[in-house]
Amino acid sequence: MMIIMKTTATKAEVRHVLQRVKDLNLHPHRIAGSERNVIGVVGDGRPVEPTAFIRLPGVASVIPISKPYKLASREFYPENTLIPIGEHVVGNGTPIIIGGPCAVESREQILEVAQSIKAAGAHALRGGAFKPRTSPYSFQGMGEEGLKLLAEARDLTGLPIVTEVTSPELVPLVADYAEVLQIGARNMQNYALLKAAGISNRTVLLKRGMSATINDLLMAAEYILSKGNQNVILCERGIRTFETATRNTTDINAIPVLQALTHLPVILDPSHSTGHWEYVSALARSGIAAGADGIIVEVHPDPANALSDGEQSLKPKRFTTLVKQVNAIADALKMAEISTNPLQ
Repeated sequence: MMIIMKTTATKAEVRHVLQRVKDLNLHPHRIAGSERNVIGVVGDGRPVEPTAFIRLPGVASVIPISKPYKLASREFYPENTLIPIGEHVVGNGTPIIIGGPCAVESREQILEVAQSIKAAGAHALRGGAFKPRTSPYSFQGMGEEGLKLLAEARDLTGLPIVTEVTSPELVPLVADYAEVLQIGARNMQNYALLKAAGISNRTVLLKRGMSATINDLLMAAEYILSKGNQNVILCERGIRTFETATRNTTDINAIPVLQALTHLPVILDPSHSTGHWEYVSALARSGIAAGADGIIVEVHPDPANALSDGEQSLKPKRFTTLVKQVNAIADALKMAEISTNPLQ
């Protein structure tokens, strides 16, 4: 539920309400508004009557939250959450563009990709140092050596790092190197990992599981938020259906649906969504047109010889063209908004 404090509520009255929440073994989350304070209340699922708070001094009203995900819900926090990545912000209307190889393979490879995507206009560098693979015989990543190479690429280009973390015990190590912890589709419901990422207070890029519903994704985000980490970016990366022409089936619907349900930013991964580089650019364009807050795209200088997911990776030149197209679509959408609302 949400406790709306009166505009005249004193600090002492707010403290009293916070203490009352704690006395009932509930968890308060303060939301500072421009005119009044709001206190979000999260519990363990047991019903709590609004009368426990409505009569307290300084309380204006108490509003129940109907969604099972409380902290992720727009009912809880109606404004868009803005999340910084380096010098840029996710969720402010300008699409964030993340590019890089599926896996870090060598110093030469990651430095070449980092410099090329920087020149193209990317805002962050992705690259896997720890890779969960379907086959135990596939390349599993370079581990900490890969993280060190990513850090060197950041030093060279200034691009913040987005990299996957695959287990709870790896969170402190990866957090020492990366600005953004990626939790992949296979780990979306790895609850121990979600909690550890929440405690880390690093920005988390949470990918939707291949068989997960939108509700499942938001409940996974709730695990991270419940640990006090408000910087969560959701990522649609396609779901598994009966269709075999592409690696996954992209749920473009998920972008506007999620934006209606949650205040968290939503980006699209067109690489995993399709599994084929030929379709990546078209899908990325459609994602931005649907309102995505950004894209995360796999880029490799030599996809034919990539150790992981080369068939869905763009070459740097194609990525450069895609960045121009994505920005043009975003600019066109902004102009359309201005033309329909000249007061903006």
